[in-house]
Amino acid sequence: MTATLEFELVSPLKLLVSDKVDMVIVPGIEGDIGVLPGHSPLITNVRPGVISILDGDDIKQKLFVTGGFCEIKPDLCTVLSAEAIKLEDIDGEIAQKRYKDAEEAEASANDENKAEALRQLKIASAMVEAISG
Repeated sequence: MTATLEFELVSPLKLLVSDKVDMVIVPGIEGDIGVLPGHSPLITNVRPGVISILDGDDIKQKLFVTGGFCEIKPDLCTVLSAEAIKLEDIDGEIAQKRYKDAEEAEASANDENKAEALRQLKIASAMVEAISG
């Protein structure tokens, strides 16, 4: 078992984070996943929520992701997400507006757009919840 874990957060355009960490907490589809060095291999979906990167017992960084996929190996955790934002960079008013816009889009969506409207509402709801506490 190694002392640290390599963590990578990747968007379609670039590598956003590549760092050695003590632990990372990923918002898995069925609940949060605490990943330590030596974790069993796993591939899972990621729900909209906050990734916490830990250095010892301290949270070094928090990032909001809109969902995606996570691959865990004993020495590597890779998250693929279409969008990732540092939690401290999310403005409360913008998050509330995004939620309101998503609510309106969902209410007026036709059958073709309903699934995407619901996905955007879920993302906006998770973002508001993340900055609220």
